Amino acid sequence: MRIEHIRQRLRDLGAKPCHEQRVLRAWLQARALDSGGRRQRPENFLPLALRQALPAISEELATLARLRAEHPGADGSVRLLLELVDGQTVESVLLPRAGLCVSTQVGCAVGCGFCMTGRDGLLRQLGSAEIVAQVVLARSRRAVSKVVFMGMGEPAHNLDNVLEAIELLGTAGAIGHKNLVFSTVGDRRVFERLPLGRVRPALALSLHTTSAELRARLLPRAPRIAPAELVELGERYARATGYPIQYQWTLLEGVNDSDAEMDGIVRLLSGKYAMMNFIPYNTVNGLAFKRPAWARAAALAGRLHQHGIVTRLRDSAGQDIDGACGQLRARLI
Repeated sequence: MRIEHIRQRLRDLGAKPCHEQRVLRAWLQARALDSGGRRQRPENFLPLALRQALPAISEELATLARLRAEHPGADGSVRLLLELVDGQTVESVLLPRAGLCVSTQVGCAVGCGFCMTGRDGLLRQLGSAEIVAQVVLARSRRAVSKVVFMGMGEPAHNLDNVLEAIELLGTAGAIGHKNLVFSTVGDRRVFERLPLGRVRPALALSLHTTSAELRARLLPRAPRIAPAELVELGERYARATGYPIQYQWTLLEGVNDSDAEMDGIVRLLSGKYAMMNFIPYNTVNGLAFKRPAWARAAALAGRLHQHGIVTRLRDSAGQDIDGACGQLRARLI
């Protein structure tokens, strides 16, 4: 289901724009759909047909993402298994400090070599309302003020639905635009469409290497954009929005943690409005990649700092519950 379908149903029941926004705001805050201030202006009273239909609408919205299982982690993260209307399942992750990682697809077509999500390919797209429903369910449990589109799926491959969800979350959902983070392997359509939106999210680009040949092996079905061009496209978006690009780099021992790669990062990112996120590889059963020693990863981050590249070494949240970057795959246990 798309958000536009919800809007049209409200209009068919007599909702004016103010009524529509009131109901959507209540849904996004995980409140009763008819909730609002005690003193409403006359025009804000909901039409009778709409009021009578609200229980059925509320139940329908609740079926968009139902909780099937939850797995709490020691760091405050919680991996949530959510069932969709058709029985398919996705995972989202409640993160420390009021964050939420949401999924945009059932499965993924990119097939990154170090990621579990894409091992079975893409099963289907999520509608924009299904994406937002993950936020609503999370907010019924605790506060959420940041949403990262880094769960199952490649957001660029479901662009219309993801952008529709982002617009609603950044308006009626009251989430700051820079706290909506669109994560992608890189797709030219992203750089064409994101600057045009009413809500322009922060952008995280999965770089992982400065070598086009190695990137093609690690991300076999990602668009063929050379790392240097990807950085230039990102730089334009960063300057247009005022948010630095977050470059994602999964550190794989003996693969992309060499001195030559660090020199390449310095060449690509020097003078750019950007930050590098180093994410030591999170173990996925059946894959041969290894996580570099923390001391080695810290030394690499320090080296980039010395060259003026803002670098964060991220110890992914949710590792003890298989909820970290690259580990999501929709399972009960």
